[in-house]
Amino acid sequence: MSAPHRQAGAVDGPPRIAIAMKGYPRLSETFIAQELLGLQQRGVGFEIWSLRHPTDPDKHLMHRQITAPLRYLPEYLHDDAARVGLGLLSALRRPGLFRMLPAFLRDLARDRTRNRWRRFGQACVMARELPQDIRHLHVHYLHTPASVIRYAALLRGLTWSFSAHAKDIWTTPDWEKREKIADAAWGVTCTQDGHRELERLSDRPGKVALLYHGLDLLRFPAPPERSMRDGSDPADPLLFVTIGRAVAKKGLDDLLGALARLPGGLHWRLTHIGGGEKLAALKEQAQALGLAGRIVWAGAKAQGEVIAALREADLFVLPSKQAGDGDRDGLPNVVMEAASQALPIVATDFAGIPEFVRQGVEGVLVPPGDVAALAAALAELGAAPQRRAMLGEAAFARLTGAFSAEAGLDRIAASLRGSSGTAA
Repeated sequence: MSAPHRQAGAVDGPPRIAIAMKGYPRLSETFIAQELLGLQQRGVGFEIWSLRHPTDPDKHLMHRQITAPLRYLPEYLHDDAARVGLGLLSALRRPGLFRMLPAFLRDLARDRTRNRWRRFGQACVMARELPQDIRHLHVHYLHTPASVIRYAALLRGLTWSFSAHAKDIWTTPDWEKREKIADAAWGVTCTQDGHRELERLSDRPGKVALLYHGLDLLRFPAPPERSMRDGSDPADPLLFVTIGRAVAKKGLDDLLGALARLPGGLHWRLTHIGGGEKLAALKEQAQALGLAGRIVWAGAKAQGEVIAALREADLFVLPSKQAGDGDRDGLPNVVMEAASQALPIVATDFAGIPEFVRQGVEGVLVPPGDVAALAAALAELGAAPQRRAMLGEAAFARLTGAFSAEAGLDRIAASLRGSSGTAA
């Protein structure tokens, strides 16, 4: 595995904060790229640490604009035994080992997995390689990335904070969330649902703040003029679009079931944007339902292509639900991206979605897992272009009025400056 990598064109000057995440860059995590770019624009000095190398075939324009130093930890310890060995030797000489080792051993006693050892090794590497001027660590996701940052912070005697999102909140054991929150200086999360859960486990009120990602509207064109398609013309079918990884919590199997129930006189096409582990199974399901010829499986796309698909579509749909392992969405950025193009939304009344989409105002919400209700909503809106236009305009107004990214970026920048001791 390669040595720590500094991204070409990085801004000179001492970084004060290390911001870590599981993988970087990722097409599905536009909210993280938006935050990093916003911090850079606000003059916050930071470098990026990633537990994994990228696997996506492309990157967003935002990723190309972020000039912070970028470092990768060994994804698997045997990938770079020399770095890991040096990290372990360095840890043995640090007074912080007596803070970190008890925390790690308590965790290991309750989670006897290779993954736990991997996070320990990555933390030792990070603690050794962090520049001396780093004063604070921040991490996206409260599950495995936060384990690395917590251990590294204990070794180096640094403070740390977190941004919690969705899967990390709902699939991490209570004991682990409780102890990480107690060790952290502060945290933020992006939905009321997640905020209530983390406040329940917090060692003091107000330690975890609710902070919506919002959307940087400067990255998006003005909404287009839309057609008034009603699905009656087979030569000019309705265009549905859905965006998200093909994983259980996105409910794409329910979407296919709903599409199969649409009346024969309603002519439509669907574009799905995203990769994911269930993509092959979904394609098989579409084939079995006789829908394969009406669906484009576009794969993961950079944001320019995502925006183009939203501008062409008549309706955005995202039937999120809870996965079998408890995983669930927060407030998916793609919902707000659809609103940026005044696209009406059909989604589920679940997780953080109703914090943005209000039933009958910005879109139509149906119960999660209710295939019949989803089909009815698609059929009703598909045949009602004027109502779609009203919902889309309301979604755009809600986005611009209450969910701009600026206020949230200002808050996170101020918090990070305060934690690193950097003057505003």
